[in-house]
Amino acid sequence: MAKQHDKQFKLDAVRYYEDHQDLRMRGCAQNLGISYSTLSKWVKEFRESGDIVVRGSGNYASDEEKENARLRRELRDTKDALDVLKKAIGILGK
Repeated sequence: MAKQHDKQFKLDAVRYYEDHQDLRMRGCAQNLGISYSTLSKWVKEFRESGDIVVRGSGNYASDEEKENARLRRELRDTKDALDVLKKAIGILGK
């Protein structure tokens, strides 16, 4: 499972890279304990928008997508519980 980094860590990582460009991106990423591609993505996002968006676990593009995923999980769990009850009724009804 990928490690979650908070917004402050990401901003600090970008700032660290900006202050230590002599180490190049790979060296900075290694010093920070993150992958080159991760640091590269954060730097690019910061340069393009001036900020880094943190969406939380699941990385949903919007709150609606997050809510839809929650509702799908809830529906799946409810269906599973219903299946268990149907089997129990079938066993006990004999």
